[in-house]
Amino acid sequence: MGRSLRHTLDEVQQAPFVVDVLRSGDRLAAAAGAETGPEPVRLLAAVIDESDELTAVAAVHALAQVFDDGADAVLSELLSHPRPFLREHASWALGARLPRLDAIGRLVGVVVGGGFSGVLAQRTLARWAASAPGQVALAVEGALAGAAGPAVRSRIVETLGLVPGPIAGRALLRLAVSPGEHLAVRLTAVAALGDRPADAAAVAVVRDLSRADDDLGTVARLAAIDLGIDAAERGEAGSGLAVAQLFLHADIDRDLSRAGAGDNGGIATLLVRLGDALATGPGVDRVLTLSRGTARAALDALTPADGHLLTPVPLLTEAASAAQAWPSRVAAERGIRRVLRAHRVDVLHLRMAEVGSLAAAEVARELGIPTVFTLAPDPHAVIHALDMTGGLHRGNFGTQDEREHYWFRARLVQRLADDSAHVVLFPRPELQHDMRELLGLDVAGQPSRFTVVPEGVDLSVSAAAAAELERSGTSGPALEELDALVAALPEHRRGLPLVISVGRLHRVKGMATLVEAWAGDAELAERSNLLIVGGDLADPSPDEREQLDLIAEVLTRFPTAAPGLLMPGHRPNDVVAVWLAAARAGTAGGIGPGGVYVCSSLKEEFGLALLEALASGLVVVGPSAGGPATYIDDGMTGVLVDTRRPDEVARATRVAFDLATAPGQAERMDRALERIRADFTVQAMADRLSAIYSGAARTARRS
Repeated sequence: MGRSLRHTLDEVQQAPFVVDVLRSGDRLAAAAGAETGPEPVRLLAAVIDESDELTAVAAVHALAQVFDDGADAVLSELLSHPRPFLREHASWALGARLPRLDAIGRLVGVVVGGGFSGVLAQRTLARWAASAPGQVALAVEGALAGAAGPAVRSRIVETLGLVPGPIAGRALLRLAVSPGEHLAVRLTAVAALGDRPADAAAVAVVRDLSRADDDLGTVARLAAIDLGIDAAERGEAGSGLAVAQLFLHADIDRDLSRAGAGDNGGIATLLVRLGDALATGPGVDRVLTLSRGTARAALDALTPADGHLLTPVPLLTEAASAAQAWPSRVAAERGIRRVLRAHRVDVLHLRMAEVGSLAAAEVARELGIPTVFTLAPDPHAVIHALDMTGGLHRGNFGTQDEREHYWFRARLVQRLADDSAHVVLFPRPELQHDMRELLGLDVAGQPSRFTVVPEGVDLSVSAAAAAELERSGTSGPALEELDALVAALPEHRRGLPLVISVGRLHRVKGMATLVEAWAGDAELAERSNLLIVGGDLADPSPDEREQLDLIAEVLTRFPTAAPGLLMPGHRPNDVVAVWLAAARAGTAGGIGPGGVYVCSSLKEEFGLALLEALASGLVVVGPSAGGPATYIDDGMTGVLVDTRRPDEVARATRVAFDLATAPGQAERMDRALERIRADFTVQAMADRLSAIYSGAARTARRS
């Protein structure tokens, strides 16, 4: 065995930061790929069972590159390991190996268990099925025979749908027409039949089922489109581009009524505003914004038209957060493929390392559609921030990765960037340094591939909110609701200014940190009320419940502050705009003027809500890391702070209150608004992106 593998393993074990191992792990895999025989297998297997979970993950993936049967044996055994994260990474790593009969059944068992591990095992089985369809089909069908419950059976049937050949095909046909099967299982089988155009029996069954006017019939009509027997009307190619953008984890509607609930954060608001701006500007005829939706809505949305179209993708499962939505990968691919084919898309814009981007990238590669990728150091920035606070380290990396999928998402970011026709970057104070240190990316080395594009806000929304406040005083539904919230406070708390924050209830957004900062600072809690706008309080997701529990724990420690906390849940974007204006100016109904906006996110790549608050005239507090430092004038229009520390957030909020009442505040905020108008509007963002899309499409046509 060469010295390079030992040397690189030492490098992994001694790397000072977790993000360093993301890169040295690639070098370890490359070094392992140059080795043969049993010795590298023994070396890597030895570190897998040690307490260093970070090195263990790297070693699993390095094993997949060793040319030796012993590596297959170790990886196969790991599928039964008592530590779940090792089973998960082994399921993934085996996808790089040739099919191994003793591992097929174990992989099917991982699929039965579900979750992200099941997704990885399913991908490996799909790859193996290309060369061993009979063996994989028999193992999957065998698991189905003993499986109970519609969720488990649907997972197994979906996996069966990825296997070519007659064995899997006959099973799918039987399940699709079986009245004794649960509807969810039949829907999964029918959707899978849409991927088998060469199977005459599949075509006949789909055609027959599509005549029904029920959920099964709707899914069958979508499958008929996939088969080509009921082709969707195709959009005509105009002089302008057809551009697609997506975020599958949001319930996106024109009114942004779900903004702030679940994963319906700033990205949902941005895509609606940006899509409108792109469609009305030069060079783009059609914008498709893809998000989750029902099968019937997806069928209705396949009729092509110009302008900005909201196009649902049916995932055939209950809505899930981005972290939990990976099992919808197969359904997402089918739905995205159907939309991109029907609308003749020229360019696809991807954002974030989540299942929608994973699925869309696969479809774009298949259809030859160029992609533009907005690259953020995510999850890299979060990993580094948690590393610095001690929340993430070698001893717990595997356990945390099982929940957040850091290793997979980091690899997905790398792949999306490598495959894209152009990469969009967020502005950052030290952009080149951050990209190099967090991602190992040399932005300066390929300047033609990268463009910095700030996100933008629709200033007409904040202007309309200010006008409503000035015109209506305390009347109007938004103001009446806000004043009703304040009226329920104890009398001594009426008339105080607001600390306001808007966003999802998610640990990355730091809402519990903000409550601790405010409640734990007696001066701050006495001089202000805290208004947190966001979260589905009636039916909280696991992430929302976690934050609500943390907030409740904080209030238990600081009970005197509890009456000043207002948490109405999520509100539509136009309502939030009115509340921001009210926090600045105050209301006769009980809100004092001179409020401040606080974003306590652990990381914020840009911060649309912060920008909207600035546009409304509020002094803001934002994280010193990431994009906010490029538009917050520290000590003038806001305060930049280390949001990992509640005491620093409290100090910054007090400073912000002082700024809000200092002489010249109106002139300072006017200058901030002029800066936003010049550089950070959604129309300016649309103009920059249109030029990028045109370049990507031209390059694709030439090649």
